Amino acid sequence: MQTTFQPGDVKHFTRHVRAEDCAAFDSGRVHPVYATFALGRDAEWCCRLFVLEMKTEEEEGIGTMLTVEHLSPALQGSEVHFTATITALQGNEIICSYEAHVGNRLIARGTQGQKILLKEKLERRFAAL
Repeated sequence: MQTTFQPGDVKHFTRHVRAEDCAAFDSGRVHPVYATFALGRDAEWCCRLFVLEMKTEEEEGIGTMLTVEHLSPALQGSEVHFTATITALQGNEIICSYEAHVGNRLIARGTQGQKILLKEKLERRFAAL
């Protein structure tokens, strides 16, 4: 693992809300609004951008936690801007806070954690399941 970042470092990601990002379940589409689970997926991706630069070829990141406080809706077609900030580096774990905005409106915030592990170790753990 390369320690190229430190607490306070920031990454950005933008999502244009698509139909497949809106709330839908087995019973059908709920509404044309960015689903909380899709928002969580994109928040995790924004935080993972750090991991992609920190891991070596022999390593991979694996999520350890995700919180989503969904504060305001984003309609299909909206442009959602994510900002992830490293809050802690603890050994091989990266903890980030994130915010998601549509324009100046805060639509979500939360935290996300990932550990960087050897791929070989992950494969052994998965095989044991």
